[in-house]
Amino acid sequence: MAESPFPAARLLVSATEVEQAWSRLAAGLQPLVSAGDCVLIGVMVGGMIPLVEISRRLEGAFALDYCHLARYGSSTTGGDIRWISRPRQPLQGRVAVLVDDIFDAGHTLAEARRHCQAAGAARVVTAVLARKRHPRPVAAPLPEFVGLEIDDVFVFGCGMDFQERWRQLPGIHALADPAGDPQRR
Repeated sequence: MAESPFPAARLLVSATEVEQAWSRLAAGLQPLVSAGDCVLIGVMVGGMIPLVEISRRLEGAFALDYCHLARYGSSTTGGDIRWISRPRQPLQGRVAVLVDDIFDAGHTLAEARRHCQAAGAARVVTAVLARKRHPRPVAAPLPEFVGLEIDDVFVFGCGMDFQERWRQLPGIHALADPAGDPQRR
């Protein structure tokens, strides 16, 4: 789908550009996977598509897992973080790669990182499809692996949602309507 799904949205990053970003992310992560005991952990729900897209481009043996933290729900503004499901794979002595859709302020990734460190991961790294460019403070270290840098607008597609929909879109779309509060995703 080259066009946006509804009039209040515009295409921000094409599916072709996103495909290239998936490949760059996998290439960056490949040395970690090749080095040994690595667990890729999708941060749900947004990290579902990035986890699949990145993992299918990797070679070698690695474990897949997920964690589920909620901050947005159907809102366009983030609230308190709550754990729904923690990773199930043992992390002691392993490399944990947290895979998420987007890095804005980093609250969710900071909490997931804390959990992996407390579970004994030898190393925790983060990989995101998109990182927003903005001057606001962040709650976590910047992700080590970033597929795309994007403008500070409310986005959806490639795992990111608008009102719990449109995660499946192959490109990244932005709300064209300023009422969509572009600051909090």
